[in-house]
Amino acid sequence: MSGDGATDTAASPWPVRHSCTVFSTRWLEVRHDAVIRPDGEEDFYDHVVLPASVTVLALTDDGTVPVTRQWIYTHGERQWRLPAGGMDSGDDSAAAAARRELMEETGLTAGRWRLLGTVSGADSATNHCDHVFAATDLVHGDARLGPGEADLEVHWLPFGSLLDLVMSGQIRHAGSAFAVLATAVGNRAAAPIH
Repeated sequence: MSGDGATDTAASPWPVRHSCTVFSTRWLEVRHDAVIRPDGEEDFYDHVVLPASVTVLALTDDGTVPVTRQWIYTHGERQWRLPAGGMDSGDDSAAAAARRELMEETGLTAGRWRLLGTVSGADSATNHCDHVFAATDLVHGDARLGPGEADLEVHWLPFGSLLDLVMSGQIRHAGSAFAVLATAVGNRAAAPIH
């Protein structure tokens, strides 16, 4: 990534000599790559390949936001986060996945969408990226929770209270924190989605 935020399309300084899958499930793949480091020495790089995910900050006309609270298995605790989830094979784009996740978890559909940005987490261990959206012009409907979401609760919080949760460290989900902070500072680079 260059300093101006543009994607660097130059050849990788880590050429891959050989790559193999060490372990895989329907959710992830662990890869072992034989590489040449930028200093010219041979090495290996183990990493997890994950599908992309989406996070949605849905904002009502009166400034409230639906925030979910549920048990997050990998962290062993209940957490606050915005509606979010992985991209499915049936999603033709990140925007389609965002629309689906918002509807499934909250029952909401939105008339206006903006891409706030893409967040990468745990870069030394995984390629995972989270596409973060803002949604407005909301219409209420019925949620369609999946089997693993039976404990998911939706709370409607004023945006200021949501920002307080982020600033106090009570929201640690990267996509959620990014969405709130980008909205708070008025992300001017946000692109409308049609």
